[in-house]
Amino acid sequence: MPRDTITAADEAVIVQAIQEAERNTSGEVRVHIEDTCEGEVLDRATQVFAYLHMHQTKLRNGVLFYVAMKSHKFAVLGDAGINAVVPKDFWVEINKTVIADFKEGRYAEGLRKGITMAGEQLKSYFPYAGDHKDINELSDDISFGKNLDENQK
Repeated sequence: MPRDTITAADEAVIVQAIQEAERNTSGEVRVHIEDTCEGEVLDRATQVFAYLHMHQTKLRNGVLFYVAMKSHKFAVLGDAGINAVVPKDFWVEINKTVIADFKEGRYAEGLRKGITMAGEQLKSYFPYAGDHKDINELSDDISFGKNLDENQK
């Protein structure tokens, strides 16, 4: 179970990173953690992205950090609005940074760094619009497990 690896303190660090990143950009960040991923990681991340309704943001600027702990799989996935304006290699450095920490067992730190990097990089494409114009369209909480129905009600 991912919650055996990601402690409450880790969860707080990750959620804080999401909130800080979203202060720099109108982009919306979510993290989903589960045990296993059968098949291609980007296919599963795309399924989770859709299930979490991340494609329904006004500017199509959602970012999903997907982790399958036991399968040792990770993906960062941006929505169409982001991918239409950023360079092709936009996610490469974030991926490398997160995976380097994961290999050392520093899951929360890897996610914190990756989320921070995403917020900084997205700032130039999707700047934060101000308190009254920029609303938090997606939950900052981490979703856990394959049975998303129970997490997202």
